[in-house]
Formats: sequence, structure tokens, C-alpha cells
Amino acid sequence: MKKLLCAVALTFAASAPAFADPILDDIKDSGELKVCFDSGYMPFEMTAKNGQYVGFDVDLGKQMARAMGVKYVPVNTAWDGIIPTLLTGKCHVIMGGMTITPMRNIQVNFADPYVVIGQSILMQTKYEGKVASYRDLNNPDFVVATKLGTTGEQAIKRYLPKAKVNLYETQSEAVLEVTNGKVDAFIYDLPYNSIYNAENKGQLVHLAKPFTYEPLGWAVPQGNPDTLNFLNNYLRQIKGDGTYDRIYNKWFNDDKWLKQI
Repeated sequence: MKKLLCAVALTFAASAPAFADPILDDIKDSGELKVCFDSGYMPFEMTAKNGQYVGFDVDLGKQMARAMGVKYVPVNTAWDGIIPTLLTGKCHVIMGGMTITPMRNIQVNFADPYVVIGQSILMQTKYEGKVASYRDLNNPDFVVATKLGTTGEQAIKRYLPKAKVNLYETQSEAVLEVTNGKVDAFIYDLPYNSIYNAENKGQLVHLAKPFTYEPLGWAVPQGNPDTLNFLNNYLRQIKGDGTYDRIYNKWFNDDKWLKQI
């Protein structure tokens, strides 16, 4: 009987899938945590005047690297190529304000959401009192702008299908078109719009109540359960010990960092 049980155990072990996790292995072997983002998304990741990357995601990534005992390596990547950059192994994780969507979740795995945002509207001042929500912009007479490949683009397609749409490579290009009077409104993430409006008081009107629900998550290639386990437990830890709140308050509840940009 003992021999039979050993034989069964060996057969099961041989047939059981191996749960090797190449992401964590590579981080440990290389001594580096390579993090993808697209700089320019306030206050998550930005380029400071001295050329250094700063922001909420950057601080979270640096803190994570310290906790792992490895070096933090930023990988600034154009947004439309950020998932391919991850999947080809040029970075270990996307920590770049990425909304968890079904289409993206088909390509990558997301850790638990670390912050929730939504789309808001920046519009020309002449529409103050005339446009009260996204519903009023859902009209062929309006031209709205957003960044290509973002959930802002998806929101326009879903909630403003009748409006004309101009898409831009960067959010700064898109919102500048509204400021210059060439486009009626800019649809984008609430944190970015709030900061832009605070920096450019009086130039635009901000409809700050989000009209979408968007949880943001850190993304890794599929098939890395140990990495997801680490990310989720790390997030629980920093939310429990006050680290998350300290970093969040620095970037969302204070404006001192604006002097760096």
C-alpha cells in the first residue's frame, strides 16, 4: 500500500502544472523592478523640471522597490504601446493610472484596484450655465477632445456618440485645443482635469462630478499568480500601515509638488 501511495503521489506531481512565476524570478535575479508608465498624467506620473520622474505612481513604485530590496527602474512608454511593452518583457508591471477594463483584462492581469476615478469635463467658459453634464454635449454641434486609446475615448463613444470627436496623442495637446477655443470640451480623468483647472483658473469651466466609474489597477502579464499575490498583499500592507495615505495626501491633497513641474 505504501508503495502504491508513493507511486500515485509521484504520478500526480509529474502531471501537476508548474506554477513558476517568471516576473518575480526576474525581479529577484536582476535586482530591478522595471515599471511602465506614460509621463504627463498628473498627478500620477510626470517629468519634473530636473528631468526626474515624479508622481503618485512613481512614489508607490519606489516604495515597493525598497520593500523588495531592489532598484526602481522607470520605463516611460507611449500609452498606445504600453501593454505591448509589458508583454514583451521590457517592464515587469504597469503602474501608470491604468483603468481596469474588460478588453485590457483579456490581455493582462490586474491586481486589486488601488484608487478609483472617473471621467469629468473641461469646457469653454462660454458654455457655463448652458452645459450641465455630458448629456448636453451629446450633440453633433459639439466637438469634444480626449487622448487616443484612453477610457476618455471609450466614454465618448459610449455616452456622447452624437458629438464630433478629435483624438490626440497626449492629454496636454487635447486640453490645449479647448483652451485655445478650437474644441468645445475635453473629456478626461478627474484628477488630471482638477489639477489643470486649478493651474489655469478662469480659462475653462470644470464639470467635476465624474460620469463614469473607473478603478485603476497595476497590470502584469497573464500567468504570474505569485506576482499578483505579492501586489495585492503589498497594497493591503501599505493601506494598513499608513504609507498609502501619506503618499496619497502628498499628491492629491497638497499642491506643493506643482513647483517641480
